Amino acid sequence: MVRLLPGVVRRVLGGGTPQPWWLPRRLLAVVSADVDLGAGVGAVWMVWLPGAVGAREHIEFLEWYDGQWRSLGGASSSVGDPADADVDVIEVRGGSGSLSFSRRLDPPRSIETALWIAAVQMYLGREVDHVLVGDRRFDASSGQRRVVAVWKGPQIRRGSRPVIVAFGRDGSELSRLGPLDSLDSRTWARVWGELGE
Repeated sequence: MVRLLPGVVRRVLGGGTPQPWWLPRRLLAVVSADVDLGAGVGAVWMVWLPGAVGAREHIEFLEWYDGQWRSLGGASSSVGDPADADVDVIEVRGGSGSLSFSRRLDPPRSIETALWIAAVQMYLGREVDHVLVGDRRFDASSGQRRVVAVWKGPQIRRGSRPVIVAFGRDGSELSRLGPLDSLDSRTWARVWGELGE
């Protein structure tokens, strides 16, 4: 798996699809990939054996370190019900992270001072045209409704994420998720409206 990741990064940076052409989707499907060149980090969201009973989701982290893209490892979980993937506007269903390779530069306190590389898995509703994760834009207009976004920050903030804002085709804001929110603002408004009735 680690050997296919640099190729995925190259395809993403070149504007292509992250799925390797030679790898059958029934074996491994690359759901989404994100590379932030400015931060020197990347994340690849994959599903092993999609559609099978034992299917597993996996997020793999990469960092540009010592002149090349290197794997930091990742996180794995069982795949949820595909019918459950239809969301109203935006839903965060997973997220994980890894310590940066910079931990090797500052022993013995390296675990305290190393940067944290994190990613979030987002499911987008049909009316979403694009989302902003912090100041980075992710398009959904091509039909891509599952998106991974990666960032790097201080380890002390590893439990939070950038603000996520979903926009419609007309450019209007549909909903947003704050750094620690579990539900987006549109869902919260609906819940409060129902409680007020």
